[in-house]
Amino acid sequence: MNYAIIVAGGSGSRMNSEIPKQFIPVNGLPILMHSIKAFYSSSKKAKIILVLNNLYHLYWRNLCEEYNFTIPHEIKSGGAQRFDSVKNALDTIPDSGLVAVHDAVRPIITEELITRCFNTAEELGTAIPVVPSRDSLRIKKGLITEAIDRDTILIVQTPQVFKSEILKAAYQKPYQPEFTDDASVVEKLGVQVHTVEGDFKNLKITYPEDLEFASIILSKRA
Repeated sequence: MNYAIIVAGGSGSRMNSEIPKQFIPVNGLPILMHSIKAFYSSSKKAKIILVLNNLYHLYWRNLCEEYNFTIPHEIKSGGAQRFDSVKNALDTIPDSGLVAVHDAVRPIITEELITRCFNTAEELGTAIPVVPSRDSLRIKKGLITEAIDRDTILIVQTPQVFKSEILKAAYQKPYQPEFTDDASVVEKLGVQVHTVEGDFKNLKITYPEDLEFASIILSKRA
């Protein structure tokens, strides 16, 4: 059985928005609905678990009615940290299967990337999509900065896919500040994380200008 945990706990503070960014409409649907649709339409047929702040459960249900959004999904309560939100969702998943964890605000996710991540995780146990840096990079060292070799840098995306027994075991550990994504949690367990080719268009919507890019790409797919 395949599962997709959609993590939707963002506040939208950098979007200058009155509502969390996952609820902002793009091309006729809230961003979150585009993300859920991508997994529902995928050949991997993952059972969808949406992790959402308790304050927005009713708001989300009203949005589903407004947009006639009927894709089946289970709603779980979010936690204080992303770590806690994923852990809450994992409580409902059995020990056999594959689990994808995806940022709700990456609505441009493709069938090809979903399939690539699931197939690699099925074979190797873990899979995270990455893309190389296109920019020159510098690192802070006190009051100065130094250039670093961008060829050594990989930008991590979602969905991150794992065999469920690996991910559930990893999330038995207590939260640590260095847990910035699921891969970092799994690595703490001593499990190797395998990378797959990501997609530069698989944007995490963070700033207002990101909405324009997402709208253009989604329009081309319509």
